[in-house]
Amino acid sequence: MNAFDWGPFAANLGWAAATALAIMLGAFAIALNLDMHRIVDVAWGLAFAAVAVVTFSLSGGQGDPARRVLVTVLTVVWGLRLAVHIARRGRGHGEDPRYEAMLARARGNRDLYALRMIYLLQGALVWLVSLPVQAAQYAPRPLSALAWVGTAVWTIGLFFEAVGDAQLARFKADPANRGRIMDRGLWRLTRHPNYFGDFCVWWGLFLVACDGSWQAAAVSVVSPLVMSVLLINGSGKRLLERHMAGRPGWDAYVARTSAFFPRPPRGNR
Repeated sequence: MNAFDWGPFAANLGWAAATALAIMLGAFAIALNLDMHRIVDVAWGLAFAAVAVVTFSLSGGQGDPARRVLVTVLTVVWGLRLAVHIARRGRGHGEDPRYEAMLARARGNRDLYALRMIYLLQGALVWLVSLPVQAAQYAPRPLSALAWVGTAVWTIGLFFEAVGDAQLARFKADPANRGRIMDRGLWRLTRHPNYFGDFCVWWGLFLVACDGSWQAAAVSVVSPLVMSVLLINGSGKRLLERHMAGRPGWDAYVARTSAFFPRPPRGNR
C-alpha cells in the first residue's frame, strides 16, 4: 500500500464516532446512577484510548505497521494515565463545580441538558481531536525522523502532565498548604503544566501523522488547533484562572509565572 486509502479511512471515521459515543453514553448512564457528572472526565481519556484501539483493529493492511503500533501505544498510555489520575483525584469528592454551574443554567430537563452539553459534546470532541490518531494509522510511509520528533514532543507533554499532576497532588495533601497557591516544581515555570503537557501530546501525535503522508497531515491539522484553543482560551486555562482569581497570593503568582509556555519565573519568589 503506497497511497493513503480514503475509503477505509472514511469508514473508520464512522466507527470512531460510534466508539466515542458508546463510551460517553456509558458514562452518562453511570453518572445518572451516581448523580454525579464528573465521571465524564474519566471517560474522556478512556474514549481516546478506545478510539485508538478500534482504529488499530480496523487499519490492518492499510498503513505502516510500525506507525500503527506507535500511535496506538502513545494514545492508550496518555488516555489511561489521564483517566486513572482523574478517577483518583475525584475519589471521595462531590460534583465538580464546573458541572454544577453549567446545570444550574439548564432549562427544562437537567439530565437531557447534561446529555447534550456535556456527554454528546465531549464525544464529538473526542472524535475531532483524535483525527491524527486515526489518520496516522492509514498513512503508508515508513517511520522517519519526523515521527520520532513527534514522539519526543509527546514525551515532553506526558512528562509535564504526569509530573505536574503528581506535584499538585502532593502539595494539596499537605494540610500546611491549605489556602496557598502551588508555585513549586513545574508550577514555577508555568501556571498550567498539565495543560501545556496536553498541548504537547496532541501536537506530537499530529507530527507522527504528518510523517506518514500529506493527506494524513491535511485531514488532521484541525485537531491540535482545536485542542490548543480549548486549552488556552476555552474550558482549560481561562476557566480555571477565573476560578482562582481573588485567592491570596494569586496576583503575585500571575505576575511572576508564565501563563502557559514554560519559562523561568520573573523576579524573586
